[in-house]
Amino acid sequence: MNPQRHINLSTKLNLCKILAVTAFVIYIIIVYHNSESHICNLPVERTLNKVAAFISSPSPSPLPLPLPSPSPSPPPSTSTNVSQLVFCISGSVKAWGNRRSYIREWWRPNITRGYIFFDKEPTVDILPWAYDNLPPYRVSENTTNLEVYSRHVKPDVIRIVRTILETFREGDMDVRWYIIGDDDTIFFLDNMVQLLGRYDHTKYFYIGGISECIKSNFDFSFEMAFGGAGFALSYPLVEALVANLDQCIGTYHFYFVSDQILSACIADLGVSLTPEKGFHQIDLVDDISGFLSAHPHAPLISLHHLDIVSPIFPTMDKHKSLRHLMTAAKVDQTRLLQQTVCYHKQNYWTFSIAWGYSAYIYEQLIPRSILRRPFETFTPWSLIRKPPDYMFNTRLVTNNSCETPHIFYFHSITKVNSNNDSDSDSNSNSNSNSNNNSNSNTTSDEIMLTYVRYKPRQLSACSPHNSADHISKIQVYTPATKLNFVEHRGECCDVLNIDDKNTAEIRIRDCKKTEIIIV
Repeated sequence: MNPQRHINLSTKLNLCKILAVTAFVIYIIIVYHNSESHICNLPVERTLNKVAAFISSPSPSPLPLPLPSPSPSPPPSTSTNVSQLVFCISGSVKAWGNRRSYIREWWRPNITRGYIFFDKEPTVDILPWAYDNLPPYRVSENTTNLEVYSRHVKPDVIRIVRTILETFREGDMDVRWYIIGDDDTIFFLDNMVQLLGRYDHTKYFYIGGISECIKSNFDFSFEMAFGGAGFALSYPLVEALVANLDQCIGTYHFYFVSDQILSACIADLGVSLTPEKGFHQIDLVDDISGFLSAHPHAPLISLHHLDIVSPIFPTMDKHKSLRHLMTAAKVDQTRLLQQTVCYHKQNYWTFSIAWGYSAYIYEQLIPRSILRRPFETFTPWSLIRKPPDYMFNTRLVTNNSCETPHIFYFHSITKVNSNNDSDSDSNSNSNSNSNNNSNSNTTSDEIMLTYVRYKPRQLSACSPHNSADHISKIQVYTPATKLNFVEHRGECCDVLNIDDKNTAEIRIRDCKKTEIIIV
């Protein structure tokens, strides 16, 4: 057979097969296209109809599911402000004449809320009452008819214990914290608000400070907030406390002081003291300048017993001294008494600044870890020295010229603007009434404080050619921003200038990330 013919025949057969298959496919398509379309769609339509019927038909009732337990409402997101604090102050008509000026220095009329409770009706010498710059007064309820009165070891304290009950009954609205204090307690309100803002006021909190003296804490309790220093109670705690207070007074009829009774009752409610270092009972006498010049790194919340200790500024009386301190507090409470240390290594000088209070120059490089211990210029409350006396380490006062500082006290404060203008709050303002001692946010770039020498040191120089006797004034520049103690570790400073005249200049600043204050 011819091979070429065979190939042509095979090709023709394959072509015929392809045409036949194609024709069959076309036939099928034509048949189905001309037929009723529902035949192809019927399975889909049936499925959709079943789904629609299932959705539209009533379904059987499901088994009941347990409801979630209602969760407590979260605490309000708004920050705490001073109007949400209510002060409960125990006072005495006999002592009021000498103490009312203390309250005037921190009370803010029409802003702060609270009451002072007297032991009897005010006498004519303290009336009419100055409602414009003092808290409203109340006369404590008569407690002599209480069953516990006759068997209490010191029945007069019952009145003081129950002032928190009487304050709660006043029914003030939107209260987050009740603050307990005495009529000679000085509170620093902005610092108090910042401190309490860290805590959840919807929980049970008992916040305060113990005594500076070991013996006082031993005699009463190491776990008790001292009322002269003041302490804060959250609203829920007070609500529970007052419901049980009279029972607690009966239970602890053998306690001599009101703070003990309150502390014991709070402990029986299952709440422990939350200590904060800024509450100061000041169970110290004589000169407390050493203590104030080495304040712990904590916001200053309160001072007490300023009518017992020597004037905190030695050239002023007690009341003017407090007023003078408040001139610095009005500008920036957050830095008040905060200690900052820096060095001028060319002269071997150490500067220790207690903001708004004092400045020291040592003619020797002394580590910060040493300087944070206060000079023992004071005496324990018991007047008997039997070391250890204090709840902190101290340094003994000495005549060693290398360890004894040149002492300067706060004189004036000035806001320095970026255009080099200044708005001076000099010490002349310290004689004015400081009722409105609010920490207004300043737009100034810096604040300048001036400290002046108290008196000649009258000691020889620590070493030749490094005497600081000629320095009579120290100017300290600080940022106008406020400190945040939650995030803040303390500040650093630089010696800007020591001229040949009489002035040293210091600038306080944030510490660098890994900076250490070491000689």
